[in-house]
Amino acid sequence: MEAWVGQFRGELAALGASFLWAIASIIYTRLGTRITPLVLNLSKGLVAMALLLGVLGLQGGLFPAVDSLTLSLLLLSGLVGIGLGDTCYFQALNHLGPQRTLLIEMLSPPLSALLAMVFLQEVLSLRNWLGILLTVAGVAWVISERSPAHPKVLALSLRGLGFALLADTSQAVGAVLSRTALSDSVADPLWSTLVRLVGGTVIIVPMLAWQRGRGAPLTNPLRSRRLLGAIALTAFFSTFLGIWLQQTSLKFAETGVAQSLNATSPLFMLPLSLLLGETVTLRSVLGVGLALGGIWLLFG
Repeated sequence: MEAWVGQFRGELAALGASFLWAIASIIYTRLGTRITPLVLNLSKGLVAMALLLGVLGLQGGLFPAVDSLTLSLLLLSGLVGIGLGDTCYFQALNHLGPQRTLLIEMLSPPLSALLAMVFLQEVLSLRNWLGILLTVAGVAWVISERSPAHPKVLALSLRGLGFALLADTSQAVGAVLSRTALSDSVADPLWSTLVRLVGGTVIIVPMLAWQRGRGAPLTNPLRSRRLLGAIALTAFFSTFLGIWLQQTSLKFAETGVAQSLNATSPLFMLPLSLLLGETVTLRSVLGVGLALGGIWLLFG
């Protein structure tokens, strides 16, 4: 069992990240009604950075022996994937809701695999491609069935679609940059998570300052202790633990495989829906079965 876990630690880490993000997406959707995407992105990033600095400081791993290219790639990965990608993702959640946003996000795994094939010469087996296809198809089937028709969502769909597509592209590019930095490096995934968050913060701060300059009341909601507590708790699970697990998956699994498993959050939403008293249809169950078949192939 221990050998099996070691062999598939990248894949298992991706599934763990997806589980955490499934819970977080529901909470972030609710937080998005009270706080702007930029402030939310910056707030969760700062909380996670503080936690990472504390853990790495205790471990004595704040200054690993990595080259400047690895550091630069991770910073750029954070700037694109977290700073730009997560901000666009939160915007898409506000305009489309979690179901439609996650449905469009299904474009990210195959896009990541194609980018890795072109720029990293990372060749996946036919079994892996079939696994990606089945996983993406199963998750997409589940989400499309669960998407509620809502006049406000439909009215804002074009703007939301633009944000969702930009988020997909940014996250795919960020994943490839992370894979490039981590695949042949001694860098620890925990340390690389901190560096990516620093890179993400670098781009968020000037964007936030620009919005503040236009007179937008950005930080007023943060005066609520209850809201701050919700952000801190969610940031611990989704950003600190979630991105750490994502970095682990990108270090030990191929980009396309890791991103496909990182995108399985909607599958974990089904049992959460049952706990919340919602009805789960036969179509959803069949979609989960299809995706699980794809996941089984990715573990081959």
